[in-house]
Amino acid sequence: MLELRRIEPVRPAVTGPHFSDAEKLAMQKAMVNLSDRWGLTNDQAAILLGGMSTRTFGRWKVGEFGDVSVDQAARLSNLMGIHKALRLLFKDTHRAYGWIKRPNKFFGGASALDIMLGGHLTDIMRVRRLLDSMRAAW
Repeated sequence: MLELRRIEPVRPAVTGPHFSDAEKLAMQKAMVNLSDRWGLTNDQAAILLGGMSTRTFGRWKVGEFGDVSVDQAARLSNLMGIHKALRLLFKDTHRAYGWIKRPNKFFGGASALDIMLGGHLTDIMRVRRLLDSMRAAW
């Protein structure tokens, strides 16, 4: 007689993108510079980085960097992608850096920063996808 047995599925460990410690440090330093160029407050930068404390971001600004989580590394990577796309789309750096805060028809009149300050990684990814599609159409 046939017997039915429950087979437990094998689930791979959930991991995010793998970045070396050197890459994470480089992204942290770049984020400090980028927050200055985009005119972000420490509070805004902390939200973009997943709700870290503003004190922690303040420490980054004086060169005191610590480890970042998988989520923070993904956020940093996407923010660097946004920066790169803007630099490729706009030859004038002031226009590129200012784009983040200007009202945008693709976001119903909200700025890209307004969208990203929703606080979710997917909010940042939404802005990056728009810029990547603009680059593809360019």
